[in-house]
Amino acid sequence: MPLNRRKFLKKSAATGAGVAVAGAAAAPAARAADGTKPPHPAKRYSLTVMGTTDLHGHVFNWDYFKDAEYADKAGNAMGLARISTLVEQVRAEKGRCNTLLLDAGDTIQGTPLTYYYAKVDPITAKGGPVHPMAQAMNAIGYDAAALGNHEFNYGIEMLRKFESQLRFPLLGANAVDAKTLRPAFAPYVMKTFHVPGARPVRVAVLGLTNPGIAIWDKAYVQGKLAFPGLVEQAAKWVPKLRSMGADVVVVSAHSGTSGTSSYGDQVPYVENAAADVARQVPGIDAILVGHAHLEIPELKVVNEKTGRTVVLSEPLCYAERLTLFDIELVFGKGRWEVESVSASLRDSSSVADDPKITKLLTDEHQKVVAYVNQVVGRATETLTTVEARYKDAPIIDLITKVQEDVVKAALAGTPYASLPVIAQASPFSRTSEIPAGDVTIRALSSLYVYDNTLVAKLLTGAQVRAYLEYSAEYYVQTAADATVDVEKLTNAGGRPDYNYDYVSGLSYDIDIAQPAGSRIKNLTFQGAALDDAQQFVLAVNNYRANGGGAFPYVATAKELWSESTEIRTRIAEWVTAKGVLDPKDFASVDWKLVRNGTPVF
Repeated sequence: MPLNRRKFLKKSAATGAGVAVAGAAAAPAARAADGTKPPHPAKRYSLTVMGTTDLHGHVFNWDYFKDAEYADKAGNAMGLARISTLVEQVRAEKGRCNTLLLDAGDTIQGTPLTYYYAKVDPITAKGGPVHPMAQAMNAIGYDAAALGNHEFNYGIEMLRKFESQLRFPLLGANAVDAKTLRPAFAPYVMKTFHVPGARPVRVAVLGLTNPGIAIWDKAYVQGKLAFPGLVEQAAKWVPKLRSMGADVVVVSAHSGTSGTSSYGDQVPYVENAAADVARQVPGIDAILVGHAHLEIPELKVVNEKTGRTVVLSEPLCYAERLTLFDIELVFGKGRWEVESVSASLRDSSSVADDPKITKLLTDEHQKVVAYVNQVVGRATETLTTVEARYKDAPIIDLITKVQEDVVKAALAGTPYASLPVIAQASPFSRTSEIPAGDVTIRALSSLYVYDNTLVAKLLTGAQVRAYLEYSAEYYVQTAADATVDVEKLTNAGGRPDYNYDYVSGLSYDIDIAQPAGSRIKNLTFQGAALDDAQQFVLAVNNYRANGGGAFPYVATAKELWSESTEIRTRIAEWVTAKGVLDPKDFASVDWKLVRNGTPVF
């Protein structure tokens, strides 16, 4: 039966939710040669906490966008079916009753599988299906999962339905009711492990999510939920957990370790705060890290107040790795003490899928494969993103054209209908391709891999210019006489591809020989120099509109319109209506890279 949240909180606070019988006490002491009894050896207990994060809807080692087994250059494999095999191996090694299995969030968004069960055959429909991720995680036997920011992408109703389908709690100590500031989800879970001949070991798991939800999914959460900082909420909850008798405190945090934020100062809390939590909040033994999509086998952080070492680990996303925290405890002075913590990773590519998960979810998987392979149109030529980072590519123009058309139609009959509509889009993928011939949902989905929705914002010409300057910081400054290596030309300062924007409807050069902030040249609209006072409607995705990437002005600009239909769906509808995908209907060269006025390409 799904766990009732109120009952869970009450039970967890009083007795500990879930009891595992575990461990072995020390053997009886033998008498010494002189007949005296030697001191009793200390009682010990070994606990292993396993963790995954950023699963993003990956059940099988399958790439729905390529309609093939997943493969990358590093030889990685992914999916919960592989994780299930690894987990069973660890349980066999350590003893099932000496283990916990956690996740650090971002579960129900990220693949056509998750989109299908959110939108095509939604779990929220009356008599709807059980989410495949819930089925898999229940079958594997997760003990708890932290909320990720992407859990909110489909709205609170969808998230609550998913939560009701789980046999374990979704944790979020810093996801609170916006009015009462009380926890909106279970903040923690307490697990009790019985040790023969000794006091039980009590393990608290505190869940923390990302403050960025407040802006990234503002449309769903504003006025309903608030997301205080991780450090602040950990400082509130960890002492409570210790006072309740927790011998071990593990944090599952959907937050990276860098101490940085992608949203600037729009939110007064750090996005990637896991290491800050370890450093500033006493009483934590281990932190399962998520959100950043990095592989961190073991990171040791010294707490500033106690001098104790806190061990952090982040397994690679998409179920490619499983973290193991091996925690050694010793009993003395009437209580259990953590003697040591070490972390390591296990690799999903080293094992095969668990047949249990294959049998459980093959039908759901096949439904999604059939869905993404539906033909919706025909392309007159092959379109690709291979050069889209540094050349104006028609395939990205397709996105901006669709966004322009949707917004123009939406604003028809409003006071803003006469304003020019421009649009932004990012080169999300470096490998996306729409081949000449039949166009499938799969091919279009690979072009727009995120579940972003569309927003219309009102900007001035001056603000658009600043927006473009900020976007152009993506390029590495390259002298006019230097050799251009396209592999080293982009991602200046570590900026990801999804935080570089094209803007349609304008013409401009990006002079990469110039320093950041002085690169936009020859910026024109309809053949004339851009008027700083001119008003524009920017068709922009909700991530960017809500402050993602910290682009200037857009987050605070007046919102004219928004919708909940994914941009990916709008692209499919546009192509379906046209029937033919011909670049002459959407492609234009709006920008180019130059050095001191001379084109780079």
